[in-house]
Amino acid sequence: MDFEKLTQVMRRLSLEAGDRIMEIYDSPDFDVRSKSDDSPVTAADEAADAIISAGLREAFPDVALVTEEQASSHSVQASTFLIVDPLDGTKEFIKRRGDFTVNIAYVVDGEPVRGIVYAPAKGRLFYTTADGQSVEETGPFAKDTVGEVEPLAVTTNPDNNALMVVASKSHRDQATDDYIDLYLVKDMKSAGSSLKFCLIATGEADLYPRLGRTMEWDTAAGHAVLTGAGGHVVRFDTHEPLVYGKAGYANPFFIAYAPGVELQRA
Repeated sequence: MDFEKLTQVMRRLSLEAGDRIMEIYDSPDFDVRSKSDDSPVTAADEAADAIISAGLREAFPDVALVTEEQASSHSVQASTFLIVDPLDGTKEFIKRRGDFTVNIAYVVDGEPVRGIVYAPAKGRLFYTTADGQSVEETGPFAKDTVGEVEPLAVTTNPDNNALMVVASKSHRDQATDDYIDLYLVKDMKSAGSSLKFCLIATGEADLYPRLGRTMEWDTAAGHAVLTGAGGHVVRFDTHEPLVYGKAGYANPFFIAYAPGVELQRA
């Protein structure tokens, strides 16, 4: 893979998809439908998917593509593949809360090695560069010209007596709260979508436990960004690395964290 090209293409397609998403987000009204699994979908999900899928297939025709909005791709099995969630956080989008993201990742042998997370309503853009380092670019974002970027690094020695924990806005439950209670927490943040990974990557949070259903397209891009900043994502049950390319693309429960955190077991 030409990682320089991959970074450029992922960045451009994310920005183009983000523009289309915001056109719909800023409109007076938009339709919300339910998919077969009862999860919501909007015209923004579908429009962003069309932009990203077409661009990736043109740029990388020989690389398998898995995307949330194309059920036919969910049976694809490959050791190397691109995986897309064109609009992660659809519930946040519908509620006009802004915590939604565009996500593209590249997976090799079970590991998301490159990725991009773009939050168009918040003006935040996180991605891995060609060498695998994660950065945040500050706007305004030009499609073909990279702006000012800041390398990302997790908090390497967080004080386990004062952890900053980030959790889901839409999927918080008692089991999650019970697990968080095993830690000495300084403060809590709520965030939607894959932004939770990025908050650990920037050092704004230390720990993100997820005791709920997610799919690989929900997590791969954020996982790549966090890895490129020095963080980790492991299974909740075994604390082994979370791997990708699983049959059906469903994730187990997991924990994302900065490396200085001493993980607890439920």
